[in-house]
Amino acid sequence: MMSTTASYLSKHKRFWEIDLVRTVALLGLLFFHTHEVLYYFNLIPDPLRTGVWSWIRLVNCGLFIFPAGVAITISYSRRKGISSFMLRGLKLFGLGMVITLLSWLVVPEEYVRFGILHFFGIAFILAPFFFKFRFTNLILGAVVLAVGFYLSEQGIFVDSPWLLWLMPYGFNTLDYWPLVPCFGVFLVGMFFGKILYPEGNRRFSIPEFTSPVASAVMLLGRHPLLVYIVHLPILIGIMFAIYPDKILTQFREVISYLPF
Repeated sequence: MMSTTASYLSKHKRFWEIDLVRTVALLGLLFFHTHEVLYYFNLIPDPLRTGVWSWIRLVNCGLFIFPAGVAITISYSRRKGISSFMLRGLKLFGLGMVITLLSWLVVPEEYVRFGILHFFGIAFILAPFFFKFRFTNLILGAVVLAVGFYLSEQGIFVDSPWLLWLMPYGFNTLDYWPLVPCFGVFLVGMFFGKILYPEGNRRFSIPEFTSPVASAVMLLGRHPLLVYIVHLPILIGIMFAIYPDKILTQFREVISYLPF
């Protein structure tokens, strides 16, 4: 009985350091999206998209993708199956398409064509083809990152909207995560997942934090998808409670543009 319990705990053990990185990324997301919502409702003049803030955004994006690459290798080590990852990828991509529809209705000039959920959907579908690799993932990831940053620095974009999911495409959108360079970060995360968590177990020693305070701090990181889905409605609800007149005015304007 004790052996069975130990096996269960090993297969379901969460690593607080991964949850902490996800929590930091989600806090960054909440910070930037709060500013985006305030900007959208004409409550502040600048949505923090330029200068040093653009670099902070890039780092925050990496904090989203990197632990996902680490975590998927841990999950694979514990399950040894690929169908569940592909199915999860399809579900995430489906949720992304829901976001596409909703954003098109509300902000048609900047609607989400290939956002974070679309990216993770494709990344989860592609990941099983890279599970057997180690250093190859590091090399491929570095190449994809280098190509992506080079194209961005040179202002080189694909000229077909059908390829915007693959490489940078010049257009205005609320959320955009093309595979080049984003999948490079995911592959690097998979490499470190293999190195640092072989067979789904941590190979290095760090203190465990099991106090209620630590659990509360890392609560967001344990439920990243749920937080991502609900945070915007909650933010808009809070803004409505604080600035009801301005929010209602904006909503009336949005409704007047709807195609039905």
